[in-house]
Amino acid sequence: MACACWTAWSPITTKASTVQMTQVAFYHLQKWPLETALPKLLEKTLEAGKRAVIMASTPERVEALNALLWTYRQDSWLPHGSAKDGEAEDQPVWLTERDENPNQASFLFLTDGARSEHLGEFERCFELFDGNDEEAKQAARQRWKDYEAAGHDLAYWRQTDVGGWEQGGDEQKANE
Repeated sequence: MACACWTAWSPITTKASTVQMTQVAFYHLQKWPLETALPKLLEKTLEAGKRAVIMASTPERVEALNALLWTYRQDSWLPHGSAKDGEAEDQPVWLTERDENPNQASFLFLTDGARSEHLGEFERCFELFDGNDEEAKQAARQRWKDYEAAGHDLAYWRQTDVGGWEQGGDEQKANE
């Protein structure tokens, strides 16, 4: 099944109560780099009326992504900001290298292998990793195991040849 969006979020039910766990979706970037895929996912996020935090590995990477979101298309831009811009509470998309949520986002985008200790505070987490980098794939496999052990709801998506997304199963994810 091919899709240009993401799956629905759902709570995990236990006998005692319903506990809402963060849905973690791994996005295996094979055809497009992060700089092409991320703006498209952020457009969908904003269309859904959600706020996002993008966590990158370094302040330099944050600034590169900041510049990208102003210029990724000639006819469009995404409203966003970073610490350099200030006023986080007014920004629908916040870029940072810190593990924070100053704009009260419900979606977290982890790039460049960034990790958050506050994953459970978000409705959804998007783990974007370079499928052409063996080290990044191995790190993503380990994060999958860690999130699974913590009880998060996991999904795996890979890019199609035309740039959409196709959901794969656990077995397929583990072997790619």
